[in-house]
Amino acid sequence: MDFLAIFTAQYLVFIIIILGIAFFLHRPIHEKKEILIFSLITLPIIFIISRICATLYFNPRPFVVDQFISLIPHKPNNGFPSDHTLVSSAVAVIIWHFNKKIGWFLFVLALLVGLARVYVGVHHYVDIFASLIISFVVVVVVEKFIWPKIKIQKIFSSNKKTSENI
Repeated sequence: MDFLAIFTAQYLVFIIIILGIAFFLHRPIHEKKEILIFSLITLPIIFIISRICATLYFNPRPFVVDQFISLIPHKPNNGFPSDHTLVSSAVAVIIWHFNKKIGWFLFVLALLVGLARVYVGVHHYVDIFASLIISFVVVVVVEKFIWPKIKIQKIFSSNKKTSENI
């Protein structure tokens, strides 16, 4: 059980990233451009909000508070929010914007990353849920308020016309 938890806590994030890249690579070119632009908008916002939250709320890691040795070595720094869960859930919700079924699957994997990080003793539940919520809320806000204002078709068609004129 510990081996599976350690693997999930440390390495499942990379599998989620690889699955996200595979999804991206198997999309038509116009959708790849949309995914790329959407990611370039959402990822920095997710990162900035997570850093703001980390400065506003300090949550010592469980192994520091309860004085035990965690199953994976970690610095005794702020655990809020969980970076592994943040990256995992960011990939998941970006994919979710384009494909709900695959996105939900990846979101469940991101949740497993977070729960495993609690199990191995490097995060509290609040660190995990904050990461999931930050990613999800940012994507929903971008989807509702920013994304509709970006004229993706216009951008791509103007690039096409410009390259045809050359």
